Parts: sequence; structure tokens; C-alpha cells
Amino acid sequence: MTEKQIRVLLIDDHTLFRKGLAELLEQRGEITVSGVTGNPEEAIRLLRETQPDVVITDLNMLPVGGLALLRRIRAEDWRGPVLVLTVSDDEEDLANAMRAGAQGYLLKDMEPDDVVDAVQRAERGETVVAPTMTMKLVRLLQGGAAANEKGDALKQLTAREKEILDYLAQGLSNKAIARALDISHDTVKLHVRHILSKLNMTSRVEAAVFAIEQKSAKRDN
Repeated sequence: MTEKQIRVLLIDDHTLFRKGLAELLEQRGEITVSGVTGNPEEAIRLLRETQPDVVITDLNMLPVGGLALLRRIRAEDWRGPVLVLTVSDDEEDLANAMRAGAQGYLLKDMEPDDVVDAVQRAERGETVVAPTMTMKLVRLLQGGAAANEKGDALKQLTAREKEILDYLAQGLSNKAIARALDISHDTVKLHVRHILSKLNMTSRVEAAVFAIEQKSAKRDN
């Protein structure tokens, strides 16, 4: 039986880099590149037409930056994973990307096999970051001075949704959550969609950050 192909849309305004990355990914039998562009407007058109499983985008692009493009992708109501692939190891860029809806943050100096592995993990619903960014993500998750101001939002969630939110904070994929709760994968996806809608958030990463901020705020009180 043939494995499911992971369809990837690449967005980067450096022609040589995006062509090289496309060739790298295509060499892996389980990944196919559904579109390649360096133009944000073209990227939205390709997103609609090709319906990829994973989007990989640069952070610093002209004339529209990667953060603005991320927000446009989320405004399209496309719920697949978006991975930022950039040269920036700045903690603020990481924070802004995650808040804008990225499910992963990768660096362009990563080993090729690590990039491929990140694509596969993201497609399974996992949050992925470059190894050198892990501690920065931990600091980001442990922050949250405004967490107390958001606490009332949790009251909108059902007991099951709060349970799933807690698993999101632990970094579990939808499939892992389904196994833990002995419910279907589709049921978990529906609950996650409801959680994001009630909390007015665009990604599971943002929801996970929020959940950890809430736990941190309770410990400090």
C-alpha cells in the first residue's frame, strides 16, 4: 500500500533557495511539492488551488512580510500547519510567528533531514521548532504577564475542551490526544476547532501558549 503523499507549498523570495528546497523535498518519496513561489499574492492563489497539507514560508519577504502572509493564510480559514523557515533566531520573531499562527519555526542552517522530519511531524499535528530554538520557545511558553487578563476566556470551554486544551499544552498531536481519551481523531479535530473559535485564536500553538500561561499565572497567585 502506497504511503500518503505530504503535499507542500513553498513560499520564499530567494529563487535559488526555494528551488533547492523543492528539489530536496521531492527527493523524499513521501513528500511532493504542490507549488513554489516567492510572491505572497501568488501564494494565496496556490493555497486555494492546490490545498497543500503543509505550508513552508520565509519570514522576511518583500513587499509583504511573512507575518502578514501568515495572518492572510489563517484568514483563508485554512487550518493546516504553516512552518516558518528563516535565518532569524531572534526570540521575538519566534514569538510573533507563533502568535500569527505558525505551527513550527525552523532555521535555514538546519540539516536537510531535520527539515524533512519537521514537515512530517507537522503534518501529523505536532509543533516543531529548530533544536537551537527550543529553550527560547520554553521561555516564551513560561511568560505571559497578561495571562490573568485572559483567564475568563477559559470559562467558555466545556470540561472536555479544557481537557483537550491541557493536552495541547503538553504538545500532543490530535492522534495522540485521541488515543489518550479513547475518542476518534475527527472528534478531537472538532473539539480543537471549537476551542480556537471560543478563545478567538488562529492556531493550536497559540492555544497551547495560552494554556501554559494560565497554569503559570495560577502558580504565581
